[in-house]
Amino acid sequence: MEWFSRWIEMVASVLAEMGVPEAYQAPGALGLFFILATLIVFLIILLLLRIGRRRKGAAPIEEAPVEEGVEAEEVEKIEEVGEAAAPEEIAPEAPEVVLPPEEPAAVVEAPPIPPTVSLFERMRSGLAKTQASLVGRIDALLSGSKGVDADLLEELEEILITADFGMKTTQDLIQSLGKRVVGGDPEALREALKEEIAKRLRLEAAPLDLNSASPFVIVVVGVNGVGKTTTIGKLAHQFTGEGKKVLIGAGDTFRAAAAEQLAIWGERAGVDVVRHAEGADPAAVAFDAAKAAVARKVDVLILDTAGRLHTKVNLMEELKKILRVVSREIPGGPHETLLVLDATTGQNALVQARLFQEAVAVSGIALTKLDGTARGGMVVAIGAELGLPVRYVGIGEGLDDLRPFDPDLFVEALFQRD
Repeated sequence: MEWFSRWIEMVASVLAEMGVPEAYQAPGALGLFFILATLIVFLIILLLLRIGRRRKGAAPIEEAPVEEGVEAEEVEKIEEVGEAAAPEEIAPEAPEVVLPPEEPAAVVEAPPIPPTVSLFERMRSGLAKTQASLVGRIDALLSGSKGVDADLLEELEEILITADFGMKTTQDLIQSLGKRVVGGDPEALREALKEEIAKRLRLEAAPLDLNSASPFVIVVVGVNGVGKTTTIGKLAHQFTGEGKKVLIGAGDTFRAAAAEQLAIWGERAGVDVVRHAEGADPAAVAFDAAKAAVARKVDVLILDTAGRLHTKVNLMEELKKILRVVSREIPGGPHETLLVLDATTGQNALVQARLFQEAVAVSGIALTKLDGTARGGMVVAIGAELGLPVRYVGIGEGLDDLRPFDPDLFVEALFQRD
């Protein structure tokens, strides 16, 4: 054990030089010895385990005797295989199974491409609720009648009022029908009603003449939530499809994200949008949009305005200011003040139209959400009572579902039988 004592003395001297107190030098040297001995034993055990695993996994490979006449290439293949199975372990070849000849695959025909839905069908689909509420009830009334009399006309009057034709328009229609078909056939009454409605719609229906001015300025007005922004986007899409160069002015600076929403519609239609920061003066937006429209030589300028209640005098005065700015920068403008109405609001929309017309001289109506209401009689009431042309009707959510109003198409779609 002399070597052990010398090792302890040597390590203790090293610890002394490192500043370890004398009382801890011998225990420290002894501890280091045991730590070192433990590591050496641990490494030896790992080495032995590794050698044992190698010997266990590396079984000796006996070379198979090569028969005479075997070609050199076959010998090489046998050497490459190494652990190939013995001849008796190779399974016998399975008997060859002869399959019947395959039948030719059946030709799957592509499903027929559905025909494009016509404008008439889209209009009819959009008026489905109005047709069920109005024409469906009229047909049910007439089917149980043998002739046209005062009682029948009274019941018809009730149906027209509940379909939002309005009291004045309904009374006018009933008087005209009484002169034409009292004492006649119920089917004749149906055809007469159809003709009277179409006649009243034709009096006020008129498409926009965008070629009458350059730029042609459309100012869009209406209360909150009627769909002004969507209407502007669809109009821009429609006009650009006709080859017109369009510019949009984002004059609704009060509603949060209104300008951003309009910018998205502008991207879809490929149209530039003039906009200011939120809370800016709408008249300033109108001024810049008018200047830009003239400088860029656009064909149509569509100017959005903030939604406002017709009962708010200060907001209506602000709208008048916008119109004055436009008329000063573009002589004759605006050429169209388009009032957007929500068809689902019924008679309230008629009240809005009357008050907006008094305040800012509305020149045309865009009636949205006609597909979502049974109150399609609003179209007839607006034209008959206010003398305002219905320019556009919304019959769906698609880009092409804001249609220029065609009175004959409207009436045909409304009264079409299945």
